[in-house]
Amino acid sequence: MYLGLQKGKLLISEPSALNDVFFNRSVILLTEHSKSSTVGFILNRPSKYVFKDLIPEINCDFTLYEGGPVELDNLYFIHRIPNLLEGSIEVTKGIYWGGNFNQLKSLLNKQLIKNTDIRFFLGYSGWNENQLERELKTKSWFISENDYDNIFEVDEETIWKNKLLQKGGKYKIWANAPRDIQMN
Repeated sequence: MYLGLQKGKLLISEPSALNDVFFNRSVILLTEHSKSSTVGFILNRPSKYVFKDLIPEINCDFTLYEGGPVELDNLYFIHRIPNLLEGSIEVTKGIYWGGNFNQLKSLLNKQLIKNTDIRFFLGYSGWNENQLERELKTKSWFISENDYDNIFEVDEETIWKNKLLQKGGKYKIWANAPRDIQMN
């Protein structure tokens, strides 16, 4: 098992992934890691849709994020409100995955949940046995601590850049590269 690879960590795409359409500049929260698979959600890829676009009977305008390229037609969520959602699975201190969807719908309709307490994703990022370890060895990613007090309040426009600056060295140069490297 790759050192440091565990749920609750952040997976940061390397600058070398600039040609990867889906994972370019992505920051992924790992929600599950075992010998056979790894699952996570891209934190900095907001979609053009809001929750009520997907489920109109729920009056909620929270942004939907692109969680990854797997099962794009499924809705997933991570949150900080396990006391309100039965069946929540702890990912790391203060962050939970899933829970009772009927309770969630009721809470959203009553507007009892803030967008700083939950994030919704269409799809997820997933790797099978040893796949992510191989990608780490080929420098497609690096692992970082989730050192944010509230990951749901982090600016998705700057999180990737800030993680590169935090890593230092050659990453400082890449942190300021334009999104389209050909524009340089």
